[in-house]
Amino acid sequence: MNAAEHLRAYAEGWTKGDADTILSALAEDYTFDDPNVGVVSRDGFADYLAGMKEAIASQAQGRVPDPFMELTEVLTREEEGVLTASCWWAVPGTQMKGAGLIKADASGVHSEVITFYAKCVREGSDSQASATPKATPVSWG
Repeated sequence: MNAAEHLRAYAEGWTKGDADTILSALAEDYTFDDPNVGVVSRDGFADYLAGMKEAIASQAQGRVPDPFMELTEVLTREEEGVLTASCWWAVPGTQMKGAGLIKADASGVHSEVITFYAKCVREGSDSQASATPKATPVSWG
């Protein structure tokens, strides 16, 4: 498989929430960097995804959505055999959404770093502002 094929399989796995499909696209040195959990290795990924599904179900009336995740606004760039992709992701039926930055080559997906999107609100107010963020930590690790 080439880098683009690995990236397609990886994206398909996230869309379905299927750990086996995701794992089939990963390089041996894969890392997933989630600001709420930390860096997850390839070996720990299936457990990470299972925990993430539990957290999502608790926000979505006890169900894991289908599709599990929507990926949009995908941008890619290939340079010297390395495919870098950026995308917007969202979990339907929840407030969970953000962006991901992914690196892949012919040996598989090597890394993804994600960020979470959150509205900023003024303390004591529900209106948006570029002031103090009011964030609730999420943990599924």
